[in-house]
Amino acid sequence: QLALVESGGGLVQPGESLRLSCAASGLPLDYYAIGWFRQAPGKEREGVACIDNTGANTKYADPVKGRFTISRDNAKNMAYLQMNSLKPEDTAVYYCAADPSLSGMYDEGGLVPRESHYWGHGTQVTVSS
Repeated sequence: QLALVESGGGLVQPGESLRLSCAASGLPLDYYAIGWFRQAPGKEREGVACIDNTGANTKYADPVKGRFTISRDNAKNMAYLQMNSLKPEDTAVYYCAADPSLSGMYDEGGLVPRESHYWGHGTQVTVSS
C-alpha cells in the first residue's frame, strides 16, 4: 500500500514562493505517476500538475503554467511542487496523488482527480496580504 504525506504549505504574500513536498512510503514511487491537486473552500478539487513515473513528461493546468513546476526524485521517494509568483486565487488545500499511469490522471480534458488514486491528506496554502 502506498502512503503519501504532503508538507511545505503555509501563509505567504502575493508574489512569494512555496515548495510543497510529497513523501511516499510503502511502495517504490517510481511505479507511479504523481499529480498535485488543490481544493479551495466551496469549490471542487482541481488538477494543478502531474508527472509520469520517470519525470520525462509533465502536464500543467492553465492557471499555473509558467509559475509552478512539478518534479520528482525517485531515489528519495519524493515529489515536489515549486510554486512561484503566488496569487490569492492559489489559496487552497493542496493534495498529492499517485496513479500507476499518467493517463489515469490526465486526459484530453486535463487533469482529473479520481477516487482510485492514492491520496495524501493535504497541506494548506494561503496567499494573502
